Amino acid sequence: MTTTGHGHTATGAAAWGDAVARRSRVRGTLLGGAVGDQLGNPVEFLSLDGIRRGHGERGIRGPVPDADGVVGRITDDTQMTLFTVEGLIRAHSRAVATGTAGAEVDLVRNAYLRWLETQKHPAPPARGGDEPVRTGWLRQQPWLYARRAPGNACLTGLAARHVPRTGAPLGLPGPVNPQSKGCGTVMRSAPFGLLGTDAANAFGLAARCALITHGHPTGAYAAGALAAIVTHLLEGDSPEGAVLRAVDLLGRHPGHDETTAALRAAVDLAARGRPTAERVESLGAGWVAEEALAVAVYCALVLPGADDVAEALLLAVNHSGDSDSTGAICGNLLGAHHGDVRLPATWLAVTEGRSVIAEVADDLCMELEQPVSWPDGRYPQC
Repeated sequence: MTTTGHGHTATGAAAWGDAVARRSRVRGTLLGGAVGDQLGNPVEFLSLDGIRRGHGERGIRGPVPDADGVVGRITDDTQMTLFTVEGLIRAHSRAVATGTAGAEVDLVRNAYLRWLETQKHPAPPARGGDEPVRTGWLRQQPWLYARRAPGNACLTGLAARHVPRTGAPLGLPGPVNPQSKGCGTVMRSAPFGLLGTDAANAFGLAARCALITHGHPTGAYAAGALAAIVTHLLEGDSPEGAVLRAVDLLGRHPGHDETTAALRAAVDLAARGRPTAERVESLGAGWVAEEALAVAVYCALVLPGADDVAEALLLAVNHSGDSDSTGAICGNLLGAHHGDVRLPATWLAVTEGRSVIAEVADDLCMELEQPVSWPDGRYPQC
């Protein structure tokens, strides 16, 4: 075994390098999603013609002010993504402490209930009270207490307080909002692909957590597919390879056809080259889960290079649809593939909550790499 000049074995140096690269990709997934989210936020409800009238034929070319004149604001997409991570950190911490896994869906649901409180209060409410899940560090961040057009199914689904059964088969409508397949499932689900588990497990966990708020199988499958794609990207797969492997995984489940067709359409369209906003819009507006995923995947595939990240994000938001969600999901994919170092620095610098997002990403990596005794009730096991 060879030794490096600093006294480390070559094998140890390689492992260290892998850990550094993985942390960059985890950070990239969360920060990239936030950058895409804030980029699309000001134009979310504008038509493509309206965007072009206001910003020129090429649309926006970087972060622009929202209706309040503020640049860089994130939306419920990034908010819920952060609470997804928090729930997963707590679940892993509990599993290590008790030696028993299986509480992930329960604890992610509790994390979403903490997010729901951010939509009901102007600032962090007192701990405890009538809400036993009112604990932890993330809920104390004042900037998260902003209501930025949250999805109705997310709000009503959480109010129903339903917990999907961990072992329940996928493919059947869930009891909460059974007809809803809004993109609120997929825009929050990239973190399930960051757990270091295999793609099938990430897929299943994301799909079941989607059923907390949206009962339509396609909403669950799109969430699961994103988690699977992110898993493969973190393993070093190419974007196209990651998507095609997710399509193969989808094919094992009944009722996968809508999600599979959307992803295949994105792959086929990317192969035709020359990206345009009109081609983006041929995949749908992104208000429903499979369309949002397809738009994001198309933009990541048609502009896959490390130097194309900014253009891919712009392509993902300059259209007549749910621009913040398609931008966020595209940012998740690009960050998982390239790491945080390839995100546009000036865009990242103005992104709301950047330091907290990076801290949550690092906390997830630490929790997964070695047991952590979190201080001051940062991530209680509930």
